[in-house]
Order: sequence, then structure tokens, then C-alpha cells
Amino acid sequence: MAFESLTEKLSKVFKKLRSKGKLSENDVKDSMREIRLVLLEADVNYKIVKDFVAKLTERSIGRDVLNSLTPAQMVVKIVNEELVNLMSSDNSKLNSFKKFPGVIMLCGLQGSGKTTFAGKLANKLKSEGRRPLLVACDIYRPAAIKQLEIIGNNICVAVFNGGTDNPVDIAKRALKYAKDNGNDVMIIDTAGRLHVDQALMSELELMKREIVPDEILLAVDSMTGQDAVNVAKAFNEKLDITGVVLTKLDGDTRGGAALSVKAETNKSIKFVSNGEKIADIEEFKPEAMASRILGMGDILGLIRDAEEAAERDEMQKVCECYAKGSKIDLNDYLDQMNNLERFGTISTFMSKIPGFSKISKRFDNINEQGDLYFKKFKAIIYSLTPAERKRPEIINASRKKRAALGSGTSVEDVNKLLKTLEGSRRIFKKFGITPASSGRGSLMLGKGGVVSKLKKMVKF
Repeated sequence: MAFESLTEKLSKVFKKLRSKGKLSENDVKDSMREIRLVLLEADVNYKIVKDFVAKLTERSIGRDVLNSLTPAQMVVKIVNEELVNLMSSDNSKLNSFKKFPGVIMLCGLQGSGKTTFAGKLANKLKSEGRRPLLVACDIYRPAAIKQLEIIGNNICVAVFNGGTDNPVDIAKRALKYAKDNGNDVMIIDTAGRLHVDQALMSELELMKREIVPDEILLAVDSMTGQDAVNVAKAFNEKLDITGVVLTKLDGDTRGGAALSVKAETNKSIKFVSNGEKIADIEEFKPEAMASRILGMGDILGLIRDAEEAAERDEMQKVCECYAKGSKIDLNDYLDQMNNLERFGTISTFMSKIPGFSKISKRFDNINEQGDLYFKKFKAIIYSLTPAERKRPEIINASRKKRAALGSGTSVEDVNKLLKTLEGSRRIFKKFGITPASSGRGSLMLGKGGVVSKLKKMVKF
């Protein structure tokens, strides 16, 4: 899960602070040294860490903190605010397009996730009412053009394939094609290299001069740490990029890229790509990112997802599961898994819940292999009889063997399914979500609904 190691280590630092009650200046300085080590281990740039910790120390040894009734909470609040300041920008949204069509040029190293992100961005713009055109300008990587065509076909977005001609000429022809066919935004998937080289930069510089893009977005692999900063600086010096995209945020992200790129380049992080699905793209929110790094979840993001999902009839089934609490059966659990996937991956959804990082290891279905287990669980449920789904308590040893054989899994996997069903029952019962008086979607948006419960966790 993204930032899991960083979050866990910061949580230990804050736990020590909370155990002391009143804090002395030495207590704060000791904690700041630990925070510095945690950030350096997360591969955050040394200069950024030094400046960041200096600001934290200056604010944390002030009279308002040391004399506070809850000084540890005040320190956490200051760390959160400084993290937000470190990643914030005045221009975190896409630039307004000054011409027709608008042009977005994606660049980055090979393997940074440009092509996949191009499809995600096209799908997002399409959902907002635009008519995007994907342009295949990566003529060097084997199957890059085919990959973009498959993505475009899956989301019903046109792809301009200029063959293996010069990428700049392809982009120019695509621009004319977009004008002639009414595409109001053009997303150019440029070629990457295994490292920054002069040939790559020269090609991109020429394309920038000829096409004059409204946006030049750099795709940065979140798992590369402060190496991402060196890449961002090199591209920015040559192209004057307008923004950064953090990809693969659902992987083993240490945090170095997220915390270093903006500070080093002074360029906004505009999007994060946090999963394999085409819908796994979010506008970058520094407040939400800081909260997730500190293990506070992203309740505001979860509320936004829930409110959007509430418009779908299928999400009513998820709410009914919550309302039934400890009485849910395997049919409910199957519906719940199918519908929760609309939020993205299960781990992405759960990572937005405050405090989840502290309990995630207790549940096999929502750890790093959680989404794989959910696929296994669905296969097992499909292998069960209607009676077994309705009354899972009747599933004995022989039934488990039959279900495992029918689903291509193991008896151990069947046991994990039954165990996690019990865990879900306890969680749903604890939430205590109840249906409102009446009306479609009331379980989601009503007075006692999911969104209402979530909003109580934050100040509105």
C-alpha cells in the first residue's frame, strides 16, 4: 500500500510523543531527529528534509505548543500543515485550453506509465463531456502503439496512428485530424528512454516548438524516490514542463517522489495514478495526500467517491450490507465486493479510511494481496450452492473441499473467505449504518447513511 512504511514509522514517532503528556524542548528536538531519519529513509531529497525539519522545529518549540494541553496533537497538526505546504501549488488543475483543439503532451522515461496514464486521462476528460483524441507518438518501444490502440478501444476514444513516421510529423498530422473531426483535446503519448538522453530531449523540444502544447505533463514513477527529482529537473530544464503526474501510487511507494518533486522543480503535481483500472486517476490534493501519509486516511476523498457512487443503483446493495450488519451472508458479500470495486482497487478504497494502516495487517483480504484474494473469494462464492451462500455456517470440511476444487483454489482460501466474512460482519456492525426513512439512495445519502457517517469524522 502507498506510503505504508513511511506512515508506520511516523506513527511510531507520534506515539512516543503522546506517551509523554507534557513536552519539553528536548522531547521535540528528539522527535524532529527521528522524523528527519524517517524522511531520509523514504528517499526524500536531503536538502528538502533539512529545510522541512527546520520549519517543523521552529514551530513546534513555540510557547503555543509546549504549553498546550495536548502538545503531541499540536505537533502532528504542524507536521500535517507543513506537509501540505511542501506539496501545495496555486496551479494544480489543467490549464485552460487557449486554442482548438487543446493539446496535452505527456513525457517521461520508459516504464513510467505514460501510455496507461494517457488512457486514464482521456477517459476522465471524456466523462467530463470532452472529445479526446489519443495520439501514438512512441514509435520506438515495441507494441507501444498497439497498447494505446487497445486502451482507446476499451474506453471508446479515437487513437491517431501515424505508423512509424517521424513523431513530430505524426503530431502535426494528428492536430489537423483533430480539427477536422471535432476532437477538442489531443493527448500525445511521446516516446520514453531508459534514461534521459539528448536525442529524446531534442525530439521533445522540436515537438513543443511545432505543436505548442497547452500542457506538458511529466509522468514520474512514484516508486523511484528522489531519482524522480533528477528526472523532473532534467525534463523541466529542457521543456519547462507545466505539471507532474505521479504514477504507480498503489505500489511500494516510499514517498520520496511525492514529497520532493514539487519542492525541487516548483511545478505542480496535477494528477496521481493509483491503480491498474482505467478509472484509477485522481486530481492531486495535497491535503488528502498529507493525511494519508500521516495515517489519517482521506475521508474527504471517500465522501466524494461515495456521493458519486450513490447515483448508481448498484451501490444501494453496498449500503444494505452495512445496514444488515452482522447478518450479511455470502450473497451480500459478493455484491459488496463487486460494488466496492467501483471505487477502484479494494486497497485504494480502504487506504482512505483513517487508522486503516494500523489494522490492515489483521485482515488477509485487504493487505497488499487483498485484491488478489478478493478475486479468489468471488470464484469460491460462485462455486457454492444457493443454500451455502445464504447460510455459510453449514459449510463443513467436505463442502470446503468441493468449493476449493470447483473454484481452482485451496481449502485454506475457503477458510480465509469465511474468516473475512466474519471480520466484515463485525466492521459493518461497528459502523452502525442504518437506512433513512425512505427514498432511493437513502442508505447512502440519508440522515443515517454512509456519507452522513463519514462526514461526522471530519469538520464541515
